[in-house]
Amino acid sequence: MPETDKKAPRVINKSGTLKMEDKVAATRQTRDISGKKMNRRNRRDRVRAEAGPKEFDEITIAVDRVSRTVAGGRRMRFKALVAVGNHKNKVGVGVAKGNDVTTAVNKAVSKAKKAMITFNMDGETICHESRTKVTGADVLMKPAAPGTGIIAGGTVRSIIGLTGVKNLISKSLGSTNKVNIAYAVIDGLKSQVPRSGWIGAKADKAATKTEKSAAKKSTKKETK
Repeated sequence: MPETDKKAPRVINKSGTLKMEDKVAATRQTRDISGKKMNRRNRRDRVRAEAGPKEFDEITIAVDRVSRTVAGGRRMRFKALVAVGNHKNKVGVGVAKGNDVTTAVNKAVSKAKKAMITFNMDGETICHESRTKVTGADVLMKPAAPGTGIIAGGTVRSIIGLTGVKNLISKSLGSTNKVNIAYAVIDGLKSQVPRSGWIGAKADKAATKTEKSAAKKSTKKETK
């Protein structure tokens, strides 16, 4: 019996199927349910969206483990404090709980984006001094000259770092609770009033207007 008549040995995969030869695999066409030929490049059903630049940056300030006593015993969960900002004049803080750290952080990020505020700035610093209290937390923030940098503690520095403020002097005078300090910082930024809205600035504008009107009247009289 000639050697050409002998059958080639079959190679079987671990799953029990016959292994396809390379020549056959190269010429084989894959088809969809309707029988149309499919392009191998588009064989995936899900097409990944192009990753564009992020509009907001986020930072996880603290992750704590909390417990709750129920009928069956203690239920352990995680609490996350997250800040979100666009490195300009928008910032937000969110707190959420979850069964694991990832769930808690994702919930906190969504809450922070919903609770974002827009505050006023004076160049690269805040408009004026502010002192805000939230329960036991007491945060003092002062504007600083260019080149000073952010002189602040951990929680305040994390939140201010997500804004466009580059020069700031801050001091925490009360409780060290990070959640309360974060909300106090947000309240302090929210209370910022631009220089044009100050009472003294309004009085100065009114005085300059009266001076200009008096000067116009005097010039008209001289011309007559």
